[in-house]
Amino acid sequence: MNETLPDVDTLIRDIRSLRVILDNDLAHLYGVQTFRFNEAVKRNRARFPEDFCFQLTAEEASLLTSQIAMSKAGRGGRRTRPWAFTEHGALQAANILNSPKAVAMSVYVIRAFIRLREAIASNTSLEKRLSVIEKTLLSHDSALRDVIQKIRPLLLPPPDPPKKRIGFHTDPS
Repeated sequence: MNETLPDVDTLIRDIRSLRVILDNDLAHLYGVQTFRFNEAVKRNRARFPEDFCFQLTAEEASLLTSQIAMSKAGRGGRRTRPWAFTEHGALQAANILNSPKAVAMSVYVIRAFIRLREAIASNTSLEKRLSVIEKTLLSHDSALRDVIQKIRPLLLPPPDPPKKRIGFHTDPS
């Protein structure tokens, strides 16, 4: 594979407290059209239990869709709600697609999920270590306790970006 590999980490989303990648992103990575990708999944539905993939609710799908980028009804674009694939579902999807690119990209996608899991685990272990230090060694040193309290927010995932309000509004916010 001579082309540059995409940053799969940015395609992995947190939906229903699961790390998932959407069907259109997986189809793009595997080099097939989204509708052909979903066709293959439907033909092999028995290989995809609920913990491997699930279809987003209308509310979840609307949260992911930009109002500016939505196509008008009857003018093309997506007419069905997206499917979300967990790490195991992404690997299973590569198994049903019969192309060398799908096989190569499946390894790449799985490694992205693993990197993400390791990053979360390292933050969790660091948080535990800070708690132990705070409880044992810092029982009387308020200056170090303040430093640890300031470090803790840096370990949290970044907040969701603020959503732009669309249209005319009379209130100042």
